[in-house]
Amino acid sequence: MRLANIDGRLAIKGPGGFVDAEAASQGRFGPDAQTALTEWAAFSSWAQEFLASPEAATAPRLDIGAGTVWGPPVPRPAQIFAVGLNYRDHIAESGLDVPAEPAVFTKFVTSLTGHESAVHLPEGAVDWEAELVVVIGGHCHRATRETAWSYVAGLTVGQDLSERRLQLAGPAPQFSLGKSYPGFAPTGPELVSTDEFADPDDLELGCRLEDGEVLQKSRTSAMVFDVPELITRLSAVCPLLPGDLIFTGTPAGVGGARTPQKFLAPGDTLVTWIEGIGTLRTPMLAP
Repeated sequence: MRLANIDGRLAIKGPGGFVDAEAASQGRFGPDAQTALTEWAAFSSWAQEFLASPEAATAPRLDIGAGTVWGPPVPRPAQIFAVGLNYRDHIAESGLDVPAEPAVFTKFVTSLTGHESAVHLPEGAVDWEAELVVVIGGHCHRATRETAWSYVAGLTVGQDLSERRLQLAGPAPQFSLGKSYPGFAPTGPELVSTDEFADPDDLELGCRLEDGEVLQKSRTSAMVFDVPELITRLSAVCPLLPGDLIFTGTPAGVGGARTPQKFLAPGDTLVTWIEGIGTLRTPMLAP
């Protein structure tokens, strides 16, 4: 099952394109993309039945054109968790030791944006971080590794954009603040349920500039703390709520670790992909 937030309305992907979920469900589910997560068990059950029905093939398709607005698949999560230093090659390029516990911070909800949404770069040094984003689909407290995936509604593509000067300003680094300018959490374009993957723990991910320069490329199987481990450790402290997002970390290749350093500039377009999920496009503009 593949969902999207198209022109402010929840859409489900059927054969041949996206269908408005409110219309397809005859009003059982509303147009707000957030409601699919707050009622995930009921919504996913209906969606699977709908996609297997004759109606899925004949329902009107949404007109996806140049003016389409792709919102974040989860527009108003209660909590956004993010994990630093979760790929060994990124830890090595940062000159740090492998952490014994996940390095957790947050990105504020106002930083969320969607596919094709432009980011106005603030002054400073804005870096890229391609990430797998986990979307929680049920109330989750004290999960085990064995149960962790059952709390996941789906996966999406994300960028943990980071203004490095503010992020690393001392004496105490400002990770959350430096990573939460408007547009610094692009996600999408689709939310893909876990049953769509042969192995959701091993997906290729990466990003490039639209001119073709590949900036990052790895596999999620290279994480230090995989998705079940992150859910287990986070939910041991914080109850995870339907619609919560977990940015799971980035592999090597960030601009701040290069010699010379390289950062995003107005006119750049960042293209981020994850195998089996899709491609997220993020244009960069002047302040």
